[in-house]
Amino acid sequence: MIIKQDIQDFLGSSPAMPLLDVRTPAEFSEGHIPWSFNLPLFTNDERAEVGTLFKKRGPDAALKRGLDFVGPKMRSIAESASKIAIDGSIAVHCWRGGKRSESVAWLLSFSGLQVTIVNGGYKAYRNYALEYMASAETDLIILGGRTGSAKTPILHALSKLDEQILDLEGLANHKGSAFGWIGEKEQPTTQQFENDLFEVMRQFDSEKRIWVENESKSIGRVFIPDGFWKRMKSAPLIHLDVPIDQRVRHLVSLYAEKEDRDALIKSFSKIERRLGGQNLKAAVIAVDKGDYAQAAKIALVYYDKTYDYNLENNSSPLINVLDASNLEIDEIALRLRDYELQTEKE
Repeated sequence: MIIKQDIQDFLGSSPAMPLLDVRTPAEFSEGHIPWSFNLPLFTNDERAEVGTLFKKRGPDAALKRGLDFVGPKMRSIAESASKIAIDGSIAVHCWRGGKRSESVAWLLSFSGLQVTIVNGGYKAYRNYALEYMASAETDLIILGGRTGSAKTPILHALSKLDEQILDLEGLANHKGSAFGWIGEKEQPTTQQFENDLFEVMRQFDSEKRIWVENESKSIGRVFIPDGFWKRMKSAPLIHLDVPIDQRVRHLVSLYAEKEDRDALIKSFSKIERRLGGQNLKAAVIAVDKGDYAQAAKIALVYYDKTYDYNLENNSSPLINVLDASNLEIDEIALRLRDYELQTEKE
């Protein structure tokens, strides 16, 4: 049996059934629904050949060549899908819910499975995800603070207090600065970052606020989607005022424990133009000596100027300040949870 379901209805079903993405491995790697399985109908090269035939000789030639590729795979596709299916049910999608998903759905239905085709395929999912992130009726609060203010640990402390958080840097595998790649896994593609962000957001309670760390549009090599970025820029911001010595200690605990001096020097080199040659030289000497506190202070000369400039030009309708001097992370989280936002600009 084969049924078709729109993406909103499919995502809203509970529990969600196993989902097969029958696009090529290259398409899947570029971006996919996070909990889907890749069971490609064609390899990357096969799809390229079929596409070329379609353009040069028409649909009949492309169809026949596609059958040549798919025929020997039919048994393995059916067997693999049967292992993934739950209670005899499985869902399938391709790029637009076209021939690839329909072909696999026919095969799986013929083998005894109940199959759902996701209307519009991955393209429909992407459109829905981006629209949702741009327009979801949820209250955002932006958590700001100069570099080293421990914003990410504070977010996670808020989560333990039953607050909803979005850890954008965690999703991006990058801590945001020129040093943010150190100790992190490879970054996802921007498309996959957006998908992962959407999957987190759609699980939230729309009646509760969401805490988000103040970020640049780019986090390493990935970008926050435009619609959500605009929502962030129009949300109230709480600026954590943390003394420099407190921030230096946090940065040292964050980076020095990695003991990767080459990585630190490489990162300092990325901001040489902004630091200046003399400051870069001093930073490299400090790193070589293991004086990570001094190196951090040199980096903060640049990062503090940048943050303060951006704070002065921030488009947030409300900018609140919380003095976090000499407070532990859990104490800051408690104060944030109970913080009374000002209601209008002073």
